[in-house]
Amino acid sequence: MKTAAQIAFLGGGNMARALIQGLLRQGYGLAQLRVGEPVAAQRELLHREFGLQATADNGAAIAGATIVVLAVKPQQMNAVLAAARPALEQARPLLLSIAAGLRVADIAASAPGLPIVRAMPNRAALVGAGATALYAEAEVSAAARALAHSIVDAAGTVVWVQRESDLDIVTALSGSGAAYFFLLAERLAAAAAALGLDAETARLLATQTLRGAGALAARAESLAEQREAITSPGGTTEAALAALEQGGFDKLIAAAVGAATRRGGALAAEFGRTGHAQLRSPDAHS
Repeated sequence: MKTAAQIAFLGGGNMARALIQGLLRQGYGLAQLRVGEPVAAQRELLHREFGLQATADNGAAIAGATIVVLAVKPQQMNAVLAAARPALEQARPLLLSIAAGLRVADIAASAPGLPIVRAMPNRAALVGAGATALYAEAEVSAAARALAHSIVDAAGTVVWVQRESDLDIVTALSGSGAAYFFLLAERLAAAAAALGLDAETARLLATQTLRGAGALAARAESLAEQREAITSPGGTTEAALAALEQGGFDKLIAAAVGAATRRGGALAAEFGRTGHAQLRSPDAHS
């Protein structure tokens, strides 16, 4: 076993399963992992994939937990926490939220007095190649931070950010960023096909080029150096990059990341308002 931590997941969807797979790969035992999941099909999937006996009772999953991973949708979070509050108050775990956009203050309003770490993972965690940013307020202990780090480290690279608002930028960069690269690969394939290359050949080459670029980037200290290594003076790559620059490539990328960052902040504010409105509603748990 990796550590003696007892880990509970509230929600057993894709990201939770990615973390569970990584934890098992790192040496955590099944006895250390519990999942609260209301959907029977998801519970059956967890059992088939990992041998986990998930439960529909979040309170039972939380009992005795050292850390509770909040893997539910942001708009469902307050209702889930309100229902689980007695179990949380009994166990007093660290809360690790992977719900996009939901602020620490919003979570704390429904789970007062518990240490909270926010995580912004990305979809590549599903294949063990994720990039996750973590944030915690100053009062969260070093031990709690280390525990949260060890959980998300199971799915890829981990960084800490100093300000909670930085997570909106992270969401725009690594959370959404893979889609930008996929779009570029799509457009590269389409351009090659338009010039006469077989469409399936173009797709395969674009896909493998994307994969290869990622592998090169992973072992490089400088992205610029990798780009320069491919760019011969007067060559084909230099001509292509010059065309991108003339077309306003830098400004388009800056605008895209800026738009995603602003949207992340707006969604966080919306989730916070909506969640608390739901919590005050008399039928919040129906």
